[in-house]
Amino acid sequence: MKKNSLKILKKYFCFICLLSALCILGFNFASAKIITVCSDCEIKTIKEALALSLDGDVIVIKEGYYKENNLLVDKSIKITGENKVVIDLEFVNQGFVIKKENVTVSNLEIRNINVNYIQDLSAIRVEYTRGCTIENNKIYNSFFAVYLAESKDCIIRNNIIKGDAKSESSSGNGIHLWNCSNILIEKNETSGHRDGIYLEFLKNSKLNGNYSHNNLRYGMHFMFSDSNAYTKNVFRENGAGVAVMYTKYTEMRENRFEDNWGPASYGILMKDISNSIIMRNTFYKNTTAVYLEGSDMLQITANNFIENGWAMKILGNSLNNTIISNNFEGNTFDVSSNSTRNENVYQWNYWDKYEGYDMNKDDIGDVSYRPVSLYSMLIEKIPESIILLRSLITDILDVTEKVLPVFIPETLVDNSPRMIKYKYD
Repeated sequence: MKKNSLKILKKYFCFICLLSALCILGFNFASAKIITVCSDCEIKTIKEALALSLDGDVIVIKEGYYKENNLLVDKSIKITGENKVVIDLEFVNQGFVIKKENVTVSNLEIRNINVNYIQDLSAIRVEYTRGCTIENNKIYNSFFAVYLAESKDCIIRNNIIKGDAKSESSSGNGIHLWNCSNILIEKNETSGHRDGIYLEFLKNSKLNGNYSHNNLRYGMHFMFSDSNAYTKNVFRENGAGVAVMYTKYTEMRENRFEDNWGPASYGILMKDISNSIIMRNTFYKNTTAVYLEGSDMLQITANNFIENGWAMKILGNSLNNTIISNNFEGNTFDVSSNSTRNENVYQWNYWDKYEGYDMNKDDIGDVSYRPVSLYSMLIEKIPESIILLRSLITDILDVTEKVLPVFIPETLVDNSPRMIKYKYD
């Protein structure tokens, strides 16, 4: 009998402890309620619902058109729209400003964010908090759309963000993060901004399955952002695809960089990054697919470079990188460098311009391949010489350099070129 009583007391004690822990995390079982907002409801405005809410409450906004702005969220609540909910900020101030942990904003359409050169006005702004979720929203005609500052353990997912940027100086970013950690950015579409996604001082975060297109500057731009992973994203028709600067321990896998054309456009620009992995990505029809400047100890492996102007531009100050098992097809220039020295490793790549042979049938060429042409180096020194592209003189230059190599980097060579394309699972 005493044993049974002790078991009951232990279970009761554990239950009390669990309730206490949930209360500490912001759950208020005594007062949690659903607050409904609509034109025919007792509560007619979102601002009024926010003022009446307590931690743990759910605000349900019924279908309708709401003209409101500066919506302060300072309780741990869930805000969700039912059917089509449009919140028009009327180019006045900003939308939701979240300053409490464990807030969810979902299923809303927010539009018309004012351009402001002093404040980064946003549709949804999250400041100095954690555990927030922004999902399934539509944000149109925005300056900044979703903005996180000094926050962690948040999710930004399944949002459609469309701006109408006319110039870089008068536009903000679709998704903007500053000094955040452990963020999941997943399956969002961003377009019509300065940068589709902008990340600064971001750590230990993941970006998966996002589509960033038709932005003025970059599809994604990140600086000082270490130990992050970017997987299966698409960057298409931006001023440039992605810019990575002053960063280390980055992984970029299975992304697509497509149709990023322009006089200074890149699939991905890497400046001063190190100890990172660029693997199984596809670079298709970019002016320059990969540009490296001051970047060291990168693994560039199993990527497809297809029909780009330059597949890779690697400056002489980029050292100890490995370029292995990539496919180069239909590029005007495969590799270009501004230096006669090479401190990187090229091996087991497939080059469609390779004219060697394979006597032992092991699918590895018996003759080394030099992917840098004399003409590509000439263009680096004299950009105007691009006018000679596909002329007889360029062919003569390249044939002469192959016979008597003098100007191209002597050690920039793939000693084991593949005869057939590399295929990965």
